[in-house]
Amino acid sequence: MIKTINGASFRKMIVAGAGLLEQNKKYVDQLNVFPVPDGDTGTNMFLTMKSAVTEVSKCIDNNVASLSDAFAKGALRGARGNSGVITSQIFKGFCTETAKVSEITTKVFAKAMQEGANIAYKAVTKPKEGTILTVIRVMAENAVNVAKKCDDFEEFFKRVLDTGEEILRQTPEMLPVLKKAGVVDAGGRGIIVIFTGFYKYLMGEENFEFDFSYERPTQSVDDVIADINNLGEIQFGYCTEYMIIHMNKKTTEADIDKLREKLMAIGDSVICIGDLNLVKVHVHSNDPNKAIGYALELGEIYNIKIENMREQNRELLKRANTLEETKEIGMVAVAAGEGLAAIFKDLSVDEVIVGGQTMNPSAADIAAAADKVPARNVIVFPNNKNIVLAAQQANDLTNKNLIIIPTRSVPEGITASIAFNPDASVEENQEAMNEAIKTVKSGSVTYAVRDTHVDGFDLAVGEIIGLDDKAILAKGKLVSDTTIRLIEKLMSDEIMNVTLFYGEDIREEDANALQEELAAKYPDCEITVAFGGQPVYYYLVSLE
Repeated sequence: MIKTINGASFRKMIVAGAGLLEQNKKYVDQLNVFPVPDGDTGTNMFLTMKSAVTEVSKCIDNNVASLSDAFAKGALRGARGNSGVITSQIFKGFCTETAKVSEITTKVFAKAMQEGANIAYKAVTKPKEGTILTVIRVMAENAVNVAKKCDDFEEFFKRVLDTGEEILRQTPEMLPVLKKAGVVDAGGRGIIVIFTGFYKYLMGEENFEFDFSYERPTQSVDDVIADINNLGEIQFGYCTEYMIIHMNKKTTEADIDKLREKLMAIGDSVICIGDLNLVKVHVHSNDPNKAIGYALELGEIYNIKIENMREQNRELLKRANTLEETKEIGMVAVAAGEGLAAIFKDLSVDEVIVGGQTMNPSAADIAAAADKVPARNVIVFPNNKNIVLAAQQANDLTNKNLIIIPTRSVPEGITASIAFNPDASVEENQEAMNEAIKTVKSGSVTYAVRDTHVDGFDLAVGEIIGLDDKAILAKGKLVSDTTIRLIEKLMSDEIMNVTLFYGEDIREEDANALQEELAAKYPDCEITVAFGGQPVYYYLVSLE
């Protein structure tokens, strides 16, 4: 049972909250549904927390008041974008309460959350429900009620975080744009991640992964394009951010309020917060020069950032249009080596993922590649038996319809892609490709990495070995000799074509010499060599 949090634990909680957000910032970014700037919610919130951690790390003692002051100042100094600024305000209010005590109880923590919500609401000129503001407010209200009867932080956090998850699930009902996109609010998710980091540290848990399955974005490419096209004319074209430091001697708190009013007169999305030590400003306007000029009347300006939102919107529209699905079927292949990639590209494969044996791509890598393909249906060639399962799992990570052809080698993938018919249906192509790979025998030539006995062979480190996808079939001292022995094992009367893809460690003249030797040995077969450029494997061999 944990009833109090001292300074040492408070310091580590802050680091844990930032750390967990860093692990999940990309996911939080993906929840953004607005195709305009300020769309990096997770990244902006993390940069805010990172700045806070940097400031906290400078504290020479574990006094809660000192740490609170550093936490608040660091968050404000590093705040970026609306989400970052609101996050900084949550913790500014939070820290005004924690700074009053030497140890934090559940009642103090709850009151700090409530003050954080209050300050955050005041920082936004036109607060919207269904956002991070709603999530922190409801969590804080629940925290106050829970703390009245619960002094154990484990139970306290569980109930508060459960409330956060519950209200987060309701955000799509509060904001139509979230409901349309099928996502929850990104900022709300981000703040829950931070508080979960606090909790996990207190519970002694170092590794933690969220189950985000229920809130996975469901927008299609068509939805995104429609959202961008329906934006209409952006009223205020420049997103302007800066800080004001080293205030003039005559500057007062009232001048900060007047600055906020001036900014609201020339734009929207105004956030103007701080005190006579530091003011943070964010505004969308058509007059960034005025926004900066007003600030110079108060003090020096620092960390200026101006973004042209109209141009960013045009770029997003251009990018979205390039993503528009222009054909029925596309293809993705996994391969390592610039030569192999070029071969797949020549065979109309849209995306080639760098990978293969020793560097298997993840399901997320495969899904990301499929998302780049301008087609509704994407055929995937894993080209390795260890990648087939990841390719199948990738279907859960993309809105594209993935058709996995279970190719176990690059030669099988090349044969399958040759069988592609753009005028045929998905089902017809799938059937043709699955039949095509049955006609291929694949082999590879590499080297032994340790002394061992396997498949009837005594192998020494560095010996050359030839294998198919099941077993070692040949060994030798020389690459060319071992390749010939491997092909002898794979050869049959039905074979008419042998292709050797030579790797990065094989010279072209050596590959050509081997081709001539094989042509003499098998005069009834067409022997071809091609540059593959693959690492580790001297040759990949295809027999058909």
